[in-house]
Amino acid sequence: MCTYQQLARPKSRGMSLVGLIFVLGILAVLVVLASKIAPTVIEYMSIKKAITSVKLLNSNSASEIQSAFNKQADVGYITSITGRDLIIEKSETGLEIGFFYTKKIPLVGPASLLLEYQGSTAKNSQPQKKQE
Repeated sequence: MCTYQQLARPKSRGMSLVGLIFVLGILAVLVVLASKIAPTVIEYMSIKKAITSVKLLNSNSASEIQSAFNKQADVGYITSITGRDLIIEKSETGLEIGFFYTKKIPLVGPASLLLEYQGSTAKNSQPQKKQE
C-alpha cells in the first residue's frame, strides 16, 4: 500500500509571480538609479581628463590654468565646475591641480542622493574641501 507522501507530487520549485514582480521592481529601481548617476560619473572623468591635459601645458600662473580649463570645459560639456573652482597648489614637481565638488541628484519626493567628487593631478594626495 502506498502512503500519502509517496503519492504526493514533489514540491514546486522556482519563483512565484509575486517574487518575480518584486525582483523586477528592484531591478527597475537600480536601472533608474544608474541612469541618473552615469552622467555625473562621465562628467567627473571628463574633468579629470581636462585637468591632466591642462597640467601638461606647463603654465606657470593660476589664471592661465583656469583659462585653459575653461576652454576644455566648454568643449567637454563640463558644467559642474569652472576654472575658478580649481585648487591650484605648488609642489616640488610644479603646479598641482585639484578639484572638489558635490552633485545632488533628486530621487523621489524629499529623498535625494549626494555624490562628492574629488580629484587631483598629484600622485598620492587628494585636494581638501575649500572653506566657504
